[in-house]
Amino acid sequence: QVQVVESGGGSVQAGGSLRLTCTVSGTIFSINRMGWYRQPPGKERELAAVLTGGGTIYADSVKGRFTIWKDNAKNTVYLQMNSLRPEDTAVYYCVVDDKSAQAEYWGQGTQVAVSS
Repeated sequence: QVQVVESGGGSVQAGGSLRLTCTVSGTIFSINRMGWYRQPPGKERELAAVLTGGGTIYADSVKGRFTIWKDNAKNTVYLQMNSLRPEDTAVYYCVVDDKSAQAEYWGQGTQVAVSS
């Protein structure tokens, strides 16, 4: 059974930083995509940053401020968020795709709140 657990959310002032961590446990046969989506209050879920077989994808709104990377040995993906803005306020979700199993696994989300 695959479990996806996020941590690291919190409340910060604009200009501050946070690091999100997502740890995946269980058997993943072939990771196709792993990364972070976010859902701002009252809005649809949107991509923040993901690692794919073809490279790294960032939302335009976070380019230059957010950095995503993965520690394969720990089955963990990180999202370093710098120069945070109030519009970054959202629930951040981690996702991992298992290409071989044709399955997509989501975490429960971690709240990030940025005050002006």
